[in-house]
Amino acid sequence: MLIALLGAGIPALVGAALHPRVGAPYQETRLYFGTARPVGQAPVGEEEFNRFIDREVTPAFPEGLTVQDAHGQWRGKDGTIVHETSYEVVLLYPKKEADDRSVRIEHIRQAYERQYEQDSVGRSDDEVTAEF
Repeated sequence: MLIALLGAGIPALVGAALHPRVGAPYQETRLYFGTARPVGQAPVGEEEFNRFIDREVTPAFPEGLTVQDAHGQWRGKDGTIVHETSYEVVLLYPKKEADDRSVRIEHIRQAYERQYEQDSVGRSDDEVTAEF
């Protein structure tokens, strides 16, 4: 029995030794910005979106962020599927700062919704480890 227990534990120990945990606890937030506006209005353009990033996001996260071009879809209130160009913004920050950063993120979401007549800005959060 002891040999079986040791045999089961050795691969886990070897795996942990070969792949040590790297980094510190971080929070990762992904924001999903659509660009379609109400009927008859042009979508939010790339230059317009970049100005929003410079004005609203960079001051709140000066240590850095990632912007990725995307193409998304969502179901509107009337049931119609809307396809649109979108942007995904990835933010990483120390987990111990999560409460303060969440307030900043909500300000960013509200600002975009208001300025560009959006129903919402999607948000997902995950706990990760990161090292820079």
